[in-house]
Amino acid sequence: MKKIFVTDTILRDAHQSLLATRMRTEDMLPICDKLDKVGYWSLEVWGGATFDACVRFLKEDPWERLRQLRAALPNTRLQMLLRGQNLLGYRHYSDDVVRAFVAKAAANGIDVFRIFDAMNDVRNLRVAIEAVKAAGKHAQGTIAYTTSPVHTIDAFVKQAKQMEAMGCDSVAIKDMAGLLTPYATGELVKALKAEQSLPVFIHSHDTAGLAAMCQLKAVENGADHIDTAISSFAWGTSHPGTESMVAALKGSEFDTGLSLELLQEIGLYFYAVRKKYHQFESEFTSVDTRVQVNQVPGGMISNLANQLKEQGALNRMSEVLAEIPRVREDLGFPPLVTPTSQIVGTQAFFNVLAGERYKTITNEVKLYLQGGYGQAPGKVDEKLRRQAIGNEDVIDVRPADLLKPEMVKLRGEIGTLAKTEEDVLTYAMFPDIGRKFLEERAAGTLNPEVLLPIPEPGSVAKAGGEGVPTEFIIDVHGESYRVDITGVGVKAEGKRHFYLSIDGMPEEVVFEPLNEFVATSGGSKRNQATAPGHVSTTMPGNIVDVLVKEGDTVKAGQAVLITEAMKMETEVQASIAGRVVTIHVAKGDRVNPGEILVEIEG
Repeated sequence: MKKIFVTDTILRDAHQSLLATRMRTEDMLPICDKLDKVGYWSLEVWGGATFDACVRFLKEDPWERLRQLRAALPNTRLQMLLRGQNLLGYRHYSDDVVRAFVAKAAANGIDVFRIFDAMNDVRNLRVAIEAVKAAGKHAQGTIAYTTSPVHTIDAFVKQAKQMEAMGCDSVAIKDMAGLLTPYATGELVKALKAEQSLPVFIHSHDTAGLAAMCQLKAVENGADHIDTAISSFAWGTSHPGTESMVAALKGSEFDTGLSLELLQEIGLYFYAVRKKYHQFESEFTSVDTRVQVNQVPGGMISNLANQLKEQGALNRMSEVLAEIPRVREDLGFPPLVTPTSQIVGTQAFFNVLAGERYKTITNEVKLYLQGGYGQAPGKVDEKLRRQAIGNEDVIDVRPADLLKPEMVKLRGEIGTLAKTEEDVLTYAMFPDIGRKFLEERAAGTLNPEVLLPIPEPGSVAKAGGEGVPTEFIIDVHGESYRVDITGVGVKAEGKRHFYLSIDGMPEEVVFEPLNEFVATSGGSKRNQATAPGHVSTTMPGNIVDVLVKEGDTVKAGQAVLITEAMKMETEVQASIAGRVVTIHVAKGDRVNPGEILVEIEG
């Protein structure tokens, strides 16, 4: 008899996949006593997007969340997802930052580190694996599963053997998009068990409705561990239900030994919790076999939907999903997992919004094409590479080899706002939002997003926080309609497009403004761009940096601003050569499409 071990994702990946990572610690702690009694091999509680969401939206200290969960779950291994040299951010960090982060994560309660690289470039895993082993914890090398002409069973087996040689304690198949099929799973697991000696974990999202069958085939072919989610947060873009898999294996040679009755009690608790977060529910989290083509992973699709809603472009989701595989092929078939899923997804959205492919290329795509994230799995489009990086050299070494130690510099930058080394690492992961979080904490002004009350028939909902549409009820001739204003589009031909949802159905409404101004979030107004020297942006976003000053002479095509939208940065370039006469924005400003941001006189 071979017992199958279970890792439950309820406290991390399950709500990341279904609710844009919004579950708060206060809703985790009350059930921890029961979770701790189940007998899971581990609980995934940290990493992935949870760190970002805690700081950006929930205004919680992610380190304090980890410490509280460690205290509340004394008998269960705690697991995190670590992006190799990227840690929890969207860039490569220097080796001293990686070692410091892993050491503090281990000291605060993490037992198992699932370490992956978005490119499956094992060079980017080495330092993190070494740091985990130095801390005396479990290092799990991870295959980011995907399909393409260059992703074969032989390639995955080779990667697993390299990770075993690096000192990993286990190997995981991370099927972040739900691309595995049952028989492909069986063949891959069988090959891995034959060619290397580490235990094999199977992690598959159920986006295409196949994950439970894949896990059964994995178990039959020698897999030792499965990842599941409590049923009230299972299936769709999440994972197979824990109770369902326990029931399926019960009485077989693969019995998990877990109590269905206890699991069902936990499921009922989270059934009630899920209702609290209804405003973050995405319509794109049910079974969708299109994932077999577009390959958008579970955690990405709900976040992408939320971000598109913020941009007023949710109605263009199908176009973006169709563009994603085309961008992915241009970039040499990277697996779509953080950060490459955001890199590819955001570039696809820019291509769709502009109506022209690569009219705007994000800074992250430029860095990717230069080799800044590691070696692409396949051949990239050389014409696109040269368009993006010009005559700059392509990086062919491990990217972190080019980075100088950063910890001393980071400590100096954040100064006394950091009360602990953990605070320094929070700033390191996300400099802008990390600093803002620490400043607000010091001032006692941390304000999390507003959770909308659970709607009752005929009730009027209130406006929410960041990323939440303005919602209200309109009565027309005795009929009530729920209207969500989700965004404002680019002004064209004297008209402005507004994106609404009426009783859940997306609509686009066109208005002709009364004047030539648009209001910004700060209450100021900016004129609309009409002249060739008016610099504007095509997407709503935030100003990350202003690269010029008034009086500067610029060339056509020169970057004058850097904006951030959907967590990706983009250069805004001068459309003509000339002198900068007026700058209307500063770092941190919120901007809308079509506004004059910089004026250039030719």
